Amino acid sequence: MKPRSFWKKFKRDRIALCSLILIFFLVAVALLGDWLLPYPHDLQNVENTLGTPSRTHWMGTDELGRDLFSRLVYGTRISMAVSFLTGFSALILGTCYGAISGYAGGGVDNVMMRGVDVLYAIPDLLLIILITVLIGRGVTGIFIALSLVGWISVARLIRGEVLRLKALSYVEAARAFGATPFMILFKHILPNTVGVLIVTLTFRIPSAILAESTLSFIGLGLTPPAASWGTLANEGWKALKFYPHLILFPGLAIFITMLAFNFLGDGLRDALDIRRES
Repeated sequence: MKPRSFWKKFKRDRIALCSLILIFFLVAVALLGDWLLPYPHDLQNVENTLGTPSRTHWMGTDELGRDLFSRLVYGTRISMAVSFLTGFSALILGTCYGAISGYAGGGVDNVMMRGVDVLYAIPDLLLIILITVLIGRGVTGIFIALSLVGWISVARLIRGEVLRLKALSYVEAARAFGATPFMILFKHILPNTVGVLIVTLTFRIPSAILAESTLSFIGLGLTPPAASWGTLANEGWKALKFYPHLILFPGLAIFITMLAFNFLGDGLRDALDIRRES
């Protein structure tokens, strides 16, 4: 699909367009957060603990008197970094694995996909917890754990696309002209899965945000003084009854971000028109 044609179709979906703008805004906040913080994210003020939203502290303060807005902005950097890096790494691993499996076919495909089926049968959260326990908690541990889990669904999807594409006439023509398997796979087949990969990425990123937030919320993710949306929600949960604003704002950040990525994915899928274009 030509870029002009794609953009013409995409901008008709106002919700997807607004979602894209919101995501760009969140990325900008993550990159420029140091210039947006009204207070240092770790600055404690014991004289103003558990403060409600006010002019000086827009989202209130936590149990140590730290400005919640500053911590939320700082947490955006960690949550977005982990989710984007995890999404891209899972996409690369899953694409390579699924493409090789689908193109090789036969016994190789059977063995490779049986391994995927075994991993797919294990609940994601259980597998992530097991990996984080073995590797260790922290940003690196979360990144590796989510990457090693996220590629499985991508591999299954790309394998199906490769199996479909390699049976088309243009692939047979390339093979007849003496193209090597490597050239056929990476020059003629994988470029035609770009639309699927883009849409898949928009759904993998919010899944990573939810997984990281869940791990941090139950105390198996990031550890203080690191702050992400999940750790902020965990801290807010402890004071939910009397200070609901502590969990309200991190919860809204997670909800709105995931909603934006899902709306963007739907808009991209319709604009790319994957089924007809392929």
